[in-house]
Amino acid sequence: MTGRMQLFLEYLTVELGLSANTRQAYERDLRLFCKTLGFKNSDALVNVSREQITGYMTQLKEKGLAAATIARKLAAIKAFYRFMTAEGYMDANPAEVVEAGTKGIKLPRVLSEDEVVRLLNQPDITTAEGFRDRTMLEVLYATGMRVSELINLTLERVDLNMKYIIAFGKGSKERIVPLGSVAAEFLQQYLEKVRPKLTHEDRNTNIVFLAFGGHELTRQRFWQIIRAYGRKANINKALTPHILRHSFATHLLDNGADLRSVQELLGHSDISTTQIYTHLTNKRLRDIYAKAHPRA
Repeated sequence: MTGRMQLFLEYLTVELGLSANTRQAYERDLRLFCKTLGFKNSDALVNVSREQITGYMTQLKEKGLAAATIARKLAAIKAFYRFMTAEGYMDANPAEVVEAGTKGIKLPRVLSEDEVVRLLNQPDITTAEGFRDRTMLEVLYATGMRVSELINLTLERVDLNMKYIIAFGKGSKERIVPLGSVAAEFLQQYLEKVRPKLTHEDRNTNIVFLAFGGHELTRQRFWQIIRAYGRKANINKALTPHILRHSFATHLLDNGADLRSVQELLGHSDISTTQIYTHLTNKRLRDIYAKAHPRA
């Protein structure tokens, strides 16, 4: 299995919270797609065009596959190319404009503002580990960073005087993200009082967020952390690290931020990727209208 395919499969579990069965189905679908196109390994998928994807969909329909099966195979392809463009491995998403059939748009899960507050209040900040966890959650929600950007954040990319972080995404793409006052205060206290307790004299690292003994945190470990706090907060949603990124974007738009600014903050190369969040805000407005208007 090639490196990028392995990272994608890890992303499905750790950041999207998909089940092992779904992950295996996506892997099978992508291997079949790769084989049908005549590629020997999945690295060649970076060279696929929109026409090749639509041609593959046509082949599946001509073979008489059920609409649900075709939709699932397209979902795997779309998820793969969203990952590749979001992580900076590709500049453009060849699957972006391919029709997804009759199933419609799958909206990302988000937390309400109340649920975010409940989640943030779960870590025990009287302990070093709890204070670190609270700081990580505050920073994620304040910046909309990807979890990979958070766990790889280095000391020199934090400016607490100016209150911003330089997020360093894959593909060597950088962006400056403002840091809210609450997150900045937690981060300052963490760096001054807590991080020194987590470091180890035999491990010299400039990574901001550490486990005990100076070890670096993994995406899997952060996934476990956020799920545990979600259960404590009685949040009945499948929590992933990415859910705070989705909530960050949705709450900004809910409160009047413009789409271009949110695109820049998230580090999306294509605004069509950011537009998914407008579907969430539009749906919320429709729900409010339906409940509030006497003749709705």
